[in-house]
Amino acid sequence: MTSTVTRPETSAGTGGTGASAPSPEEPEGRSGIAGLLELPGQAVRAVVRSAATTPGRLSVIAVGLVLLSLVAGLVGTLSAQNKDDTIGGLISYREPLASAAQQVFRSLSDADATAATTFLSVGTEPPELRKKYEQDIAEAGSALAKAASDTADVGDAAHQVDILNQKIPVYTGIVETARANNRQGFPSGASYLREASQLMRTTILPAAEALYQADTDKLSAEQDDSTGFPWAAVALLLALVAALVVTQVYLTRKTNRVVNIGLLVATACIVLSMLWGAVALVVQGSLVGAGKTDGSSQVDVLARARIAALQARADETLTLVARGDGATYEQQFIKLAERLVGADGQGGLLGQARDLAAGTPGQQKIEAAEQAAREWSLAHLEVRKLDDSGQYQQAVDFATSVSQGSAAAAFARLDANLQDAIDVCRQEFLDDTQAGENALTALAPGVGALAVLAAGGVTVGVRERLREYR
Repeated sequence: MTSTVTRPETSAGTGGTGASAPSPEEPEGRSGIAGLLELPGQAVRAVVRSAATTPGRLSVIAVGLVLLSLVAGLVGTLSAQNKDDTIGGLISYREPLASAAQQVFRSLSDADATAATTFLSVGTEPPELRKKYEQDIAEAGSALAKAASDTADVGDAAHQVDILNQKIPVYTGIVETARANNRQGFPSGASYLREASQLMRTTILPAAEALYQADTDKLSAEQDDSTGFPWAAVALLLALVAALVVTQVYLTRKTNRVVNIGLLVATACIVLSMLWGAVALVVQGSLVGAGKTDGSSQVDVLARARIAALQARADETLTLVARGDGATYEQQFIKLAERLVGADGQGGLLGQARDLAAGTPGQQKIEAAEQAAREWSLAHLEVRKLDDSGQYQQAVDFATSVSQGSAAAAFARLDANLQDAIDVCRQEFLDDTQAGENALTALAPGVGALAVLAAGGVTVGVRERLREYR
C-alpha cells in the first residue's frame, strides 16, 4: 500500500518562500532622516513609560538632579570667573588707559601754560621752560599712543584720537613760528602764541577732555559690572536646593528612610557653594566700591582740578603776554579760579575732593593744595596790581619767578600737591580693587568642584534606593 505525501500549503502572498508575515504589533523601524526625527519622540515615550514605576521615577529624578547640578555649577563657575577677569582687567588694563587719557589732557594743558610763560622772556627763552614744554608734548604723545591702543566700545574715543593726532602737530608748528618771531623781538610772536593757545583751547583740549571722559566712563561702567549680582547662577542654585529638598521628602515617604546620605551631601555642597559665593561677592563688591569711591572717583575730581589750575595759569600768563589787551584771559582766569576753589575759596573742585577724601590718606594732600590755591589767588591779585599800575616787568617777575610768595611758587605748590593727591588716590584704587580680586580667589573652581560633588552625591544616594527594588 502506498501513501501519498502532500506539500504543506504556503501562506498567501509569500511567494512560496515560507516566510511568515510581520506581526502587526511590531512595526517596521524607519531608517535615515525619518528615523532620526523620530528619536526625540521615542525618547520621551521611553521616559514616560519608565516614570510609570517607582524605580523609573527615581532614575528620572536622579538624571534631572545631576544635570541641574552640573548646569548650575557651570553657570556659577563662569559667573565667578567673569567677575575675576573683569576686576583683573580694571587693575592691569582699564584704569591705566583712563590714567593715560588723563595724562594727555594734563600734559597738553601744561604745555599751553608753559609756552605762554616762555613768551614773557624777550630774546633767548629760559632753557628749563623750553625743556619742560618739550617734555609735556612728548608725554602727551606717549600717553595718547597708550590711550589709543583700545578705543573699541569706548564712546567716541577713536574720533577724539584722530582729532588729537591731526591738531597737535599743527599746534606745535604755530608755537615754533611764535618762538622764531619772539627770539627776534617781533611783536607778531605774541599773535602766533595767542593763535596756538586758541587752537589748544577750542579744539585740542576739548578732544582730550572727551577722550578722558570716555575712558573714565568705561572704567566706571566696568567697576559697576564687577559688583553686579549674578542672578542666573543664584536662581539655578536655589532651584537645585529646592529640588534636592523635595527629592529627599519624596524618598522619605516612599522608603521610610529619614536620611539619604548621598542627597544630604549634595545639598550640603550646594549650600556651602552659595554661602562661599555670597560672602566672597559681598566682600569683593564692598572693596571694589571702596576703590571707586576712595580711588578712581577722587582721581577724576583731582584731575579736573589740576587741569583747571593749569588752564588758569596759562590765562594768567597770557594776560601779561597781551600787554594791556588781556581782559578776556583775565575773565577766563576768574572763572577757572572759581571752578577750582569756589567763590569763597572753600568750595569748587578742591572742596568736592576734600569732602570725598575725608578720613582717607589723600585728605592731607588736598588740604595742602587748597592752601596753595588760596596763596596763589593772593599772588595773582598782586600780579594784576603791579601790571595795572604800569609796573609791567615787576608783574612779570612776580608771576614767573620762583621766589617765596610769588605766583609761580604758589602755583608750583598747588600742582605738586594735586599730583601727590592723585598718586595717593590711584594707590587706594589699586589696593582696594586688588583686595576685591583676592576675595574671589579659588571661587570659580570651588563652585565647579562642589557642583560635581553634588552630582556624585545625587548619583550615590539614588542608586542606594534603586538597589532595594532589585
